[in-house]
Amino acid sequence: MYDFNPRPAATAQLVGMPAAEVERDLILATLRQTEGNRTHAAGVLQISVRTLRNKLAIYTEQGFDVPAPGLVDNAH
Repeated sequence: MYDFNPRPAATAQLVGMPAAEVERDLILATLRQTEGNRTHAAGVLQISVRTLRNKLAIYTEQGFDVPAPGLVDNAH
């Protein structure tokens, strides 16, 4: 289930980034991949829907572009 030997190219961009930024980027990317479906994204991330909603509220307050439920702009 977990890859304890990830490819160096896959992790090189993450080295030196604050964990909170990595988490935010992963959550937002997963949400875009699931076309805004919060329940599916939470399942993929293995976090509760409540935790996901709370984090998305924070990201919205911070000015990040959070996809609306079920609405994704595939141009990005």
